[in-house]
Amino acid sequence: MDLVIRDARVIDGTGAPSYRADVGVENGRITHIAREGGPRPSGTRTLDADGQALAPGFIDMHAHSDLAILRDPDHSAKAAQGVTLEVLGQDGLSYAPTDDTTLAAIREAITGWNGDGSDIDFDWRTVGGYLDRIDRQGVAINAAYLIPQGSVRMLATGWDDRPATAEEVGKMKRLVAEGMEQGAVGMSSGLTYTPGMYASDAELTELCRVVAQYDGYYCPHHRSYGAGALEAYAEMVALTREAGCALHLAHATMNFGVNKGRAPELLALLDAAVADGADITLDTYPYTPGCTTLAAMLPSWANEGGPEATLARLRDPATTARIRHVMEVEGADGCHGVPIEWDRIEISGVSNPELTDHVGRTVAESAAARGEEPWTTAHRLLVEDRLGSTILQHVGHEENVRAIMRHPVHTGGSDGILQGAKPHPRAYGTFPQYLGRYVRELGILSLEECVAHLTGRAAARLRLPDRGTVKEGNVADLVVFDPDTVAATSTFEEPRSLPTGIPHVLVAGRPVIEDGRRTDVLAGRAVRRVG
Repeated sequence: MDLVIRDARVIDGTGAPSYRADVGVENGRITHIAREGGPRPSGTRTLDADGQALAPGFIDMHAHSDLAILRDPDHSAKAAQGVTLEVLGQDGLSYAPTDDTTLAAIREAITGWNGDGSDIDFDWRTVGGYLDRIDRQGVAINAAYLIPQGSVRMLATGWDDRPATAEEVGKMKRLVAEGMEQGAVGMSSGLTYTPGMYASDAELTELCRVVAQYDGYYCPHHRSYGAGALEAYAEMVALTREAGCALHLAHATMNFGVNKGRAPELLALLDAAVADGADITLDTYPYTPGCTTLAAMLPSWANEGGPEATLARLRDPATTARIRHVMEVEGADGCHGVPIEWDRIEISGVSNPELTDHVGRTVAESAAARGEEPWTTAHRLLVEDRLGSTILQHVGHEENVRAIMRHPVHTGGSDGILQGAKPHPRAYGTFPQYLGRYVRELGILSLEECVAHLTGRAAARLRLPDRGTVKEGNVADLVVFDPDTVAATSTFEEPRSLPTGIPHVLVAGRPVIEDGRRTDVLAGRAVRRVG
């Protein structure tokens, strides 16, 4: 064999008890598992695990690395965590399918997530073209893709807040079908982001029917995570059941003061639907704060027409006064129906280097340092950074985080944004945070349960039968880690610090992390829908 991993504590991704074994790899696949006491295989290379855990590579079910994997194929932010596959195209906005006109608008709209893309050669316009670009360039880890419903709607209707015509819905359905045929695993939505949020339930149901025809899944960032969160979850359950489509709830949190302690209500809703035959999974990150762009906090009507129209409104005093009132008094839909609390909005990154002194402070703190009202500071950031500022939103509840991660349909997703001077530490720490803090320190999950959440369960949602478990014949995407020392070291102060206790990561049997250091191996590929 090419490689034998000796004396490993195999945690196979199914949730079953661990066992000692030697694991052999050949031609990128697991070819032999020799349990302790049996004949030992031999190989060209040997990796001695010394009793450390050997698990399937972790699957990041919610990633925002759409341009990062092209900009920096090294991708240590994820590879060092033991992630061997991430799912891109999230929250309804990404770079395929597109055309020349919409691409320019999308690049500007999600600069805060991925940068402006000025360093990227956008030599694709289709889902298949984007996946081909990943394969052609080579990347550290694998990537799957969701068709972004907001981008699809933009191609059909532009940025308008109006019902789509029958002809436009037909165009969207064709675009979704083409994307699925080209290898996408499902469709995402950002239903607090424009223009995807302008879609009615009927429109979304029609698109989900197409996704279901290809055995894909729908991954919505639904209409509210704050006021009305439970109703928003119920809306997505009902919509996908009507369409006959599998549902995966993105970053399934219960945030803001109105939802403190209410995770059991969400889980009861999901339990009832699953018991009645619904196909539902979800992902979460093991932190309380959220992360998005400052512009996402605006009311949806302020974002209609795209970034340039938004900036024009922000330059008009009367419209600006109206926007402020909605955000601070009424609760904008962009802020999930909750009046914004400027002392909980921390600036994590800016595109304009002249604004860097705001980074690492809440809007309230930055305003106080300047002797001005928080809205004045926020308005300056929105305009002078051309909507490119990213934020941390400190509105979560630890008891909700713990309750949701215990649920049987739970998977792990970092929701990691890699842009900004101080990104959310989840981008560099989600998976070791689960293993170190929530398994070893707090005992919220057993090690076997947690690994199953982060591997086998995610692969099953993606309909990837040869990934996510340590099994003969499966792709050798593997991670060796020390359960006694694995830990996230990324913090809100030092968010780009890499984890400890993960010495080896293999992608298709090749070492992308070896003895705790990144190699020059680019073994990742685009993972396309099976069937």
